[in-house]
Amino acid sequence: MQDLNDLALFAAVVKHKGFTAAANALDVPKSKISKRVAQLEERLGVRLLERSTRKLRVTDIGQTFYERCETILAGVDEAEAVIAAAKSEPAGPVRLAMPPGFAPILANILPTFLKRYPDIRLAILMTNRPVDLIEERVDVALRVRASYDGDQSIVVRKFGDTRQLLAASPAFIARHGPITFENLAQMPTIAMQENPGRAVWTLVDDAGAFRDVAHNPVLSCIDFGILERAAIEGIGVGLLPDTIAERGFRTGVLAPVLAGWGSPQSSMHAAFTSRHGMLPAVRALIDFLAETLPHTVQLCKEAVSPTPASLDWTI
Repeated sequence: MQDLNDLALFAAVVKHKGFTAAANALDVPKSKISKRVAQLEERLGVRLLERSTRKLRVTDIGQTFYERCETILAGVDEAEAVIAAAKSEPAGPVRLAMPPGFAPILANILPTFLKRYPDIRLAILMTNRPVDLIEERVDVALRVRASYDGDQSIVVRKFGDTRQLLAASPAFIARHGPITFENLAQMPTIAMQENPGRAVWTLVDDAGAFRDVAHNPVLSCIDFGILERAAIEGIGVGLLPDTIAERGFRTGVLAPVLAGWGSPQSSMHAAFTSRHGMLPAVRALIDFLAETLPHTVQLCKEAVSPTPASLDWTI
């Protein structure tokens, strides 16, 4: 085993083209460098440097050895940088991208995150379109998808499963009920889509049975906040994310429609480019989401479990 210090001293001599220059750069006595390099050559059994009173030349084997030393020393620097980053306090900017459906959840939990890490500066990009993490300089993207990206450069951390649920206001259900599969298509509906026109909901129950419901929404929008408000105000039946519907079910401003049916489950996950060299602030955000989001998802599942009252509304 070679002493890394000897490799560093030898590399400095080659890099600075002489013992004197290397000694000045490292603030180490020239005599010490010369002695350590000579000992290194003796251990290796080869001549790395040809010396004279006025000139220094790197031998062929010395040049090859120097290049390998540089690779080793760079690896050591990277390893030390990882430790230093892991020990440092999370701080600085973090850019998070997410669809609008995450807004109600994040609104409740992000204040806790920012209080825990007051030196982090969080910027949120709210969009339904897929984002290019590298091109748009996004550190973390929250996504809800049926499957993960095929891009091998993207790392995924799953937080749980989520689905969308049919919901309407109690007043709407009292006015239009009972709501069944047979008459749902004739009901006023609200749908998440950009363009007006016919929409189709693909629904699945707990046993795995599928039903398609074609309908003509009275309101089409890609903002779940608008759709939620419209459902609360009795405009129509909406298919809302469970993370949005649960707060309406808890407070009584929304009630389940066709309880037990909803969209197929999708994966709620964070996507990021690499675990290696990750800044502490980015890692802190991902770890915080992993800590809080699964609990939120569980609360949603508990809140949307059918109750006798809700079954009375949705015969």
